[in-house]
Amino acid sequence: MENYIVSARKYRPSTFASVVGQKALTATLRNSISKNRLAHAYLFCGSRGVGKTSCARIFAKTINCRHRNAEGEACNECDSCREFNKGASLNIVELDAASNNGIDDMKNIIDQVQVPPVNADYRVFIIDEVHMLSNAAFNAFLKTLEEPPSYVVFILATTEKHKVLPTILSRCQIYDFNRITIQDMVDHLSYVASQEGITAEPAALNVIARKADGAMRDALSIFDQVAASSMGNVTYEATIDNLNILDYEYYNRLIDAFLTGNVVESLLIYKEIRDKGFDSLFFINGLAQHLRDLMVARDPRTAGLIEASDQARASLTETAAKCQPAFLYNAMALCNKADLDYRTASNKQLLVELTLIKLCQSCSPSPHDNGAGEGQLRPIKPVESSARPSEKAPYTPATPPVASDQQAAYGQQRPHAQQPTATVADIPTTGTAHPSKVPAQGPTHLSPMASSRPTAPIHHAKVPPIGGIPGFSITNPKANKKDATTTASAHETVQQRTEKFTDEEFAEAWQEIIDAHPTEQLLTNAMRNARPRRCAENAFVATVESEAIEGSIMSNLGMLLGELRNRLKNDMIQLSIELNKGQATATSLTDAEFYSVLRKKCPYLNTMIQDMHITLM
Repeated sequence: MENYIVSARKYRPSTFASVVGQKALTATLRNSISKNRLAHAYLFCGSRGVGKTSCARIFAKTINCRHRNAEGEACNECDSCREFNKGASLNIVELDAASNNGIDDMKNIIDQVQVPPVNADYRVFIIDEVHMLSNAAFNAFLKTLEEPPSYVVFILATTEKHKVLPTILSRCQIYDFNRITIQDMVDHLSYVASQEGITAEPAALNVIARKADGAMRDALSIFDQVAASSMGNVTYEATIDNLNILDYEYYNRLIDAFLTGNVVESLLIYKEIRDKGFDSLFFINGLAQHLRDLMVARDPRTAGLIEASDQARASLTETAAKCQPAFLYNAMALCNKADLDYRTASNKQLLVELTLIKLCQSCSPSPHDNGAGEGQLRPIKPVESSARPSEKAPYTPATPPVASDQQAAYGQQRPHAQQPTATVADIPTTGTAHPSKVPAQGPTHLSPMASSRPTAPIHHAKVPPIGGIPGFSITNPKANKKDATTTASAHETVQQRTEKFTDEEFAEAWQEIIDAHPTEQLLTNAMRNARPRRCAENAFVATVESEAIEGSIMSNLGMLLGELRNRLKNDMIQLSIELNKGQATATSLTDAEFYSVLRKKCPYLNTMIQDMHITLM
């Protein structure tokens, strides 16, 4: 009975032509042999299983061949070739530096260098995994490597070139081996299958090639494994089951769930994947790769970047046609963030599930305010948010014009000595009108503080669109007049809240907002130093002492207006900010100035200070 030989050994290349995926490199080696331009030292670099050692052996065999053919290949008939094929050649010495990495092993090589070749022109020393040599061995080898006898050729092979000393690198001709492409692997595996009488589907061979990750030796080993388990019938299903590979059909099902906003289905698919034994990190990275393939499949010019079978490429193209580029970019960003957060997350399953929910919500949120819709969650609506250009806001009401009599009253009663620096129009939180009745408005740009408040106990009440100074925009003042005219007719039917309130109630609401944001110290300190005063029925002016305080309030003005209108149930409230350029108020005095004012107003305080021997600033 003939002994079984694994495919990785049985089909190991024996000629330059049989080396897979290294055509340019093997052509260079053959040319150097035919022109008799041999270097004394070569360094073959590359990842595992790409043919470094095989090429070293073929090179050593070919340079000693007596009758090379026209293509520069060894004849396999001369004495040197026959001895090499039997493994009995004295002119080729192989050393595994991983297990022979000491200075004594290197001294042994140096001694063998002095022995001339027998019935050949060269003695070839192949040192595999040369980066494993110790520094002492490297140093002992330097002089011999630089000036060996004329009949000696060194071939060093390594998978980690960066670990080889620069003094060694400078003495060698360096050849970098490429990772073997998917198509080259599939072609070679098809050849092996035909030689072994095994039927193999191209899709199955493609899966094996992708699993090998650029290493031909790994691909042949995996092929033997699958062929043994499937009794010589290598099918796609058998390969997927045997290698425990996550089929792209799972990812396509997830994409359909994302596009329909079906959170329940996406979570069930994830559970099914976990039940099959797949690691969550492997799953989230596979999903990111699938989204990348969908992105490049959208354009026929980039479809060739997909390393997959024709069947898988056609399926990806069909699925990619359903996806918008904005969704794919956002989805890849979410998967990348989940990958970065995975290692530090205490609940990794929850992290992945939350990512899936975000993917469902970002693409197709529920169109109903009550969250109706199978498998959908109610979209998250912060008090103020900056919508991305690529995302569609469910509904953002436009700003109606304020009544002309209120404008006149506000203009007449506003102080003339101090001009407000800015006036902000209504920035509503959430509209109650149906989207079909009220046209949508573009996104409102606010500061990050105004749009990200996960812990602040703010009441997210539904507030109908409100009036105010027409169409004022902080970021685009030129569009103010246009916005006022285009939105005038859109909100005539929207009912506004106009409950009356006193100055005390306004001050109480102002203090409640301060108390509701204990973590935002910049905002609360600015609000404490800027108590607004009424200048019209629903118009207030807050005087601040510095541009820093003014900027802090202005960046959160949308939130303040929304909170004030909700608490006081009046959608006509307006708030302006003005910078005090006159006499400083009590809140802007230093401690020394404050004590000086008190002593002038309260003469008896001087006597008390003297009696108690208090030292003032």
